[in-house]
Amino acid sequence: MAEDWAFLERVHRILSEENILEPAPDTRVVDFKYPDELLKIIDVSLGTQVPRTLDEAEEICRLILKYSVKTGHRFFCNQLFSGCDPYGIAGAWITDALNTSQYTFEVAPVFTLIEDSVIKKCLELFNFPDGDGIFSPGGSMSNMYAMVLARFKVNPQYKSIGMFGSPPLVAFTSQDAHYSLKKASHWMGIGLDNLVQVRTDNRGRMCPDALREAIERVKSEGRRPFFVNATAGTTVLGAFDDIHKLADVCEEAGIWLHLDACLGGTAILSERFKGLLRGTERVQSLAWNPHKTLGAPLQCSILLIQEKQLLHKCNCANADYLFQQDKFYDISYDTGDKSFQCGRKVDSFKFWLMLKVRGAKNLGERVDNALEMSSYLTEKLKHRQGFRLVLDEFEYTNICFWYIPQAMRGQEETSDWWQKLYKVAPKIKEKMVMSGSMLVGFSPLLHKGIGNFFRMVITCYPSRTRADIDDFIAEIEKLGESIDI
Repeated sequence: MAEDWAFLERVHRILSEENILEPAPDTRVVDFKYPDELLKIIDVSLGTQVPRTLDEAEEICRLILKYSVKTGHRFFCNQLFSGCDPYGIAGAWITDALNTSQYTFEVAPVFTLIEDSVIKKCLELFNFPDGDGIFSPGGSMSNMYAMVLARFKVNPQYKSIGMFGSPPLVAFTSQDAHYSLKKASHWMGIGLDNLVQVRTDNRGRMCPDALREAIERVKSEGRRPFFVNATAGTTVLGAFDDIHKLADVCEEAGIWLHLDACLGGTAILSERFKGLLRGTERVQSLAWNPHKTLGAPLQCSILLIQEKQLLHKCNCANADYLFQQDKFYDISYDTGDKSFQCGRKVDSFKFWLMLKVRGAKNLGERVDNALEMSSYLTEKLKHRQGFRLVLDEFEYTNICFWYIPQAMRGQEETSDWWQKLYKVAPKIKEKMVMSGSMLVGFSPLLHKGIGNFFRMVITCYPSRTRADIDDFIAEIEKLGESIDI
């Protein structure tokens, strides 16, 4: 047994030796292999009954690290998350070692208090004076929690009798919003046909007039509007909906307004940029993922609501073997019955430790740097030959652009020319993956008639510098001139 636990010390040493948490600038972001190649390098089968030695186990771990993506690399800009805050990692290790669930004070006495403290801090940040909240396994689940709460608020009897014979409930979200709203509509039995995707402006923000028109149309059809999803930091363009204008529409119609701030919610920590989130006090619920932008380890997702007891009323199932009402301590700290889950990871401690050690001011300065580097990249691309921005200005840390190879410059920009340009980003992406030099995502916006472009995302970890941005631009140029078009 002692030998087994000693393996943990080996893992810590391996992580350090391989520079996994803070890769050197000249290392690969990924050492890419196709699936059939990886299967020859790493034996992933589980057919053997023979135990492995510690040396063999160490070699397996080293191989896995070698061929995994290094999200802490300065040139990993592929997702809305990247590397981790060291204190967040420490929190994750501690909670995994303790291996408890968040549902009762009895089995998580410290962690129930910590989650309560983090929720209170977040309620304060977003101006929810007397609200409630819960950590959930990701932003998609937080958004679905909000939709379930909105349905319960419309008619609490739906919990017991279902929605049989009732007018169809209709939810609204923007064309640029996250796809999780579609999945929530499916899982909740509302149906994709009852999720209205509202038109957005040229910057990706939901149009309030279009929302008002959509609500009136749904009412005229005998369906019942019940939920509007606004977005603070859309997935592709990083756009922030105007919360005040959407709240005006929702208050007129008596509809629950939810804010998906999974990406953009981190701006609340910045004194310079928190104005992007003006109006949060007017929404009924809000989702925020500190694992995006801020660098908390995956997963770290928070749902906040304005109404204190609603989570419990909506979700409680009164399991008397777990949530006994005659316990000897204050059972208000047994929060599991307000959750959809039973077993629930202690995600709050990772974020709590970051806030406790660094302080909100230090974290806010890191957010400032990410936004400053995003602005620097935008300005550089505006004046750099061969680059074209999808938007002139970006609200957050998603910077979207095309690279135009020299062979395509100075030509008439016909439909065929644009179709050719839309193939450039995927070709450059293949080159960067095969070389391992960087990872940057690409995306179309088909509802706006726009094909593939790069979406570079700058986060707090690793902390980027202007030199990093300059090197990134130079690498795109080098790769862009090496492709066949």
